[in-house]
Amino acid sequence: MTDQPPPLPAMYLIAGLGNPGRRYQASRHNIGFLVLDRLAAVSGLAFTKRKEDALVCQGELAGRKVLLAKPQTYMNLSGRPVASLARYFGIPNEATLIVLDDMDLPLGRLRLRPSGSSGGHRGLESVLERTGTLQIPRLRVGIGRPPGRQAPASFVLEDFASGAQPLLAETLERAEACLRRYLQAGIQAAMTEFNRDPE
Repeated sequence: MTDQPPPLPAMYLIAGLGNPGRRYQASRHNIGFLVLDRLAAVSGLAFTKRKEDALVCQGELAGRKVLLAKPQTYMNLSGRPVASLARYFGIPNEATLIVLDDMDLPLGRLRLRPSGSSGGHRGLESVLERTGTLQIPRLRVGIGRPPGRQAPASFVLEDFASGAQPLLAETLERAEACLRRYLQAGIQAAMTEFNRDPE
């Protein structure tokens, strides 16, 4: 008797982390929102509905049913809407993926992982606390370190520099492709393809 692969989830949840409001719209800390905005736009979806304190849209991407979500509770409380949406739609932890910013990666780099600690990121920390597990896939998107002695807290809330816009656009495109690969072929295939320096 051969082992059968586990059944695919009925629906995936991809949540991008950020802060609501026009003030933070294009900030480095909101790159999770920016990735989801691109993913939705190229898929013909729009964030026109609100549920469980998150802007949401549903559709089919790469042949999978997907719920996209942008929590509106501010970064440090992101876990509440993420956990509530997963519970409401019956989405398991392994099919809940978080997209977030990472200062330890340069802009242009991605790091997809199936589990692990928050690494000090308050938004991810909130998600892990609310779901009660470290087994939450996450896509870290590099934003780079602050220059000189600038405080990280102020750096992440600033907009990307004008000179970084072309690389930012490439990064959002790669992140979108990574998420599609994740949905289509699974996390290991996506990690192999995207957890390396872009060419």
